[in-house]
Amino acid sequence: MKQGIHPESYRFVVFKDMSNGHTFMSRSTANTKETIQWEDGKEYPLVKLEISNTSHPFYTGKNVLVDTAGRIDKFKKRYAKKD
Repeated sequence: MKQGIHPESYRFVVFKDMSNGHTFMSRSTANTKETIQWEDGKEYPLVKLEISNTSHPFYTGKNVLVDTAGRIDKFKKRYAKKD
C-alpha cells in the first residue's frame, strides 16, 4: 500500500439501517455527532444508513419498495399532469 494516503483514525462505529432498524458495529472514520449505547453498555458513534445488506433487494431476494423521506411522493407531485 502507498504510505501516507490512508486515514489513521479508525474507531468503532455503530451503523443503523433506518429502513428496518438493523444495527451492526464496524470500524470506520465516518464523522457523526450522534451516539448510541451498544450491547456491551458502552456509547459509540452512530451512523444512520438508508439501506444495508439486510434490506437491499439484491441481498434479500425480495423486491421491496424503499421510500425514504417521501421521494416517490415528491417525484409524483413534480411530474403530475396539470389539469
